[in-house]
Amino acid sequence: MTQVLTRRSLGITGNPDYAGVPFTDFASVTPATDLASLNLNWRERDLPERLRTKHVHRLHPYLGKFVPQLVEIFLRKYEPRTVLDPFCGSGTTLVEANSLGIDAIGSDISEFNCLLSRVKTDSYDLDSLEGELREIVNRVNLAFGPGMFAVEGFFGGDEYLTKWFHPRALGQLLYYRSLIPEYRNQDVLRVILSRAARSARLTTHFDLDFPRRPQTEPYYCHKHSRTCRPTDSALKFLTRYSLDTLRRISEFSALRTEADVHVLCGDSRYLDFPAVDAVITSPPYVGLIDYHEQHRYAFELLGLHSNESEEIGRASNGNSRKAVAAYVDGMTGVFQNVLRSLNLGGVVVVVVHDRRDLYDEIGDRLGVTTEFRFDRHVNRRTGRRAGDFFENVIVWRK
Repeated sequence: MTQVLTRRSLGITGNPDYAGVPFTDFASVTPATDLASLNLNWRERDLPERLRTKHVHRLHPYLGKFVPQLVEIFLRKYEPRTVLDPFCGSGTTLVEANSLGIDAIGSDISEFNCLLSRVKTDSYDLDSLEGELREIVNRVNLAFGPGMFAVEGFFGGDEYLTKWFHPRALGQLLYYRSLIPEYRNQDVLRVILSRAARSARLTTHFDLDFPRRPQTEPYYCHKHSRTCRPTDSALKFLTRYSLDTLRRISEFSALRTEADVHVLCGDSRYLDFPAVDAVITSPPYVGLIDYHEQHRYAFELLGLHSNESEEIGRASNGNSRKAVAAYVDGMTGVFQNVLRSLNLGGVVVVVVHDRRDLYDEIGDRLGVTTEFRFDRHVNRRTGRRAGDFFENVIVWRK
């Protein structure tokens, strides 16, 4: 029997009552756990950011990822041998599955997302990695340190890069990029370069997600409550993120298992997936985020191919009836393809901000059984995008 625990079905208005104790004993979840008994309306003090972004989950900023503890709950509940995430994004499902010894397959239309997911889940020789990270950042610091002459040939760049970076910062980033082919852990270095580039752009400190225009003059900073100046150097970011990356990969290496992880880059409507026991995913919301544009600096700097025209529900398509219909068709296509690989009796867990109630129609088209559905209050958002909302957790059974 379907358990529908949505705010609408229960006649609830306003925010949830937080008198109850939010569930945080994640390791206690078993197949016998009653999902309806779990209070997953976490506040900041219930599930602080340092836990939501533990180890490699914060290897690179990524807007729109879901809470890893939520993934852990469903992995422990359904105990799949192999799990698939057809919108793997920054790799949350893949990381959590591997830490529990579960084989995982992820796919994404974005080459950057696939790069990030692979870097998070790969196995590393930590001594070798540390040596490379320290060496390359030392070379860049020596080349651009105080009193040093500019390194020849590393100023300029394409129109986007010269528009969004101070010439000094861009020169440092391009020099770092030129050194990457000399090292073994090249993908890790690319992620560090991208993360440093994100912070070194000519933008305000409080608007790093989707800056509208380059910030070239001093400005009042809402994040620091004072006047700040645009960044003109990437050195501190390359150094800081190299050390942070090493720490985070080392922390996950202590948890990492030998379970297989495969990342496929492509459109999940057409990829050929192997047999899986469960699907756990957080698909894009209709008309909310342009995922390629979110990491445009990485695509430009790393020379990645853009597949943004194939994004399902991208913000630039808007929220018109036509756009919503295209979103429903696109999502139905993905899940139809996924269901071909899902073993009989397998589950599909979808975490989505379904404010238009589109997933009832999608489920009907797919012919799946809705086993469970509930609303989860998300109220921890910070910065200029502060505000709460409700996301929907849906469990379909094949």
